[in-house]
Amino acid sequence: MLNKEYPDHDMNIVFDMMEEVLKVGDCHEKAIEEMNLLNRLMASLPAEAVEYGMRFLHGNTDLPRSCDEIMPLYVRFVSLAEYCEKIEFLRIIPEDMTHEDIMKRSEMMESLGEHEKAFGKPLLGFSFKDGETVPSVDKGSEEEDNALHLLEFNAGVFPCADPMKTALFYGNKAGFKAAHLDDETMPHIKLTRDNTVIVLAKSNKEVKPMRELYGVLYDMYIYVSEPLLFYNELKGAGVTIVEELKEAAESVNMKTNRQFVFEDIDGRFICVSQL
Repeated sequence: MLNKEYPDHDMNIVFDMMEEVLKVGDCHEKAIEEMNLLNRLMASLPAEAVEYGMRFLHGNTDLPRSCDEIMPLYVRFVSLAEYCEKIEFLRIIPEDMTHEDIMKRSEMMESLGEHEKAFGKPLLGFSFKDGETVPSVDKGSEEEDNALHLLEFNAGVFPCADPMKTALFYGNKAGFKAAHLDDETMPHIKLTRDNTVIVLAKSNKEVKPMRELYGVLYDMYIYVSEPLLFYNELKGAGVTIVEELKEAAESVNMKTNRQFVFEDIDGRFICVSQL
């Protein structure tokens, strides 16, 4: 239960309030990491979803069904706010305490562990590591299997009339980083984001998407942990969405994975599918 007065709409102020409490110290070692993860994930949401998060902070749980899939984010957000309030309360030790005061502080101290259980755990498929929000990877199967893994990742090759123009699209619109590699047999631009790699190569022929050449639907699949976050990112950047993302509840009866499709600057259809 929250006791502080929080702004009605400005979530940045709420995170500033949390940081003010946590930066003092004497809290869990991963509390700041938890705050940074929540902050990054909230920042990736559209304004409407952030507003629903603020409503949830103020006790309004009657949110639309579209919020169901990101409800764990809202819950962790409110839990951290409660944690900060408790930490701040426990820092002030009154000179005179009644038996009831002592019991209240004791119960509050014990309750901190419930909040701290979530610290450091992935949320919506992401974790916060080395100052970056990265996709979380379940290493359980790798730890059980000690076999040598030789293959790290694969890279699809996109022929381009203007690789630089394509690289700027993926960099400015989709968050990829470009590396120019001119010292190899095939000079190209390497695009990377998380575990996804795309190679852009100059084509001497007319560039056409796969659906026009071979009748297949997509030029590439990108598998993601939570498609909603990437969908909102692309949508906000003005990227053309040719197949909309279904709501989580609606996708239960779909024959395909939950997915959406966007069109890149060269007319390729890229399918973003939930892992």
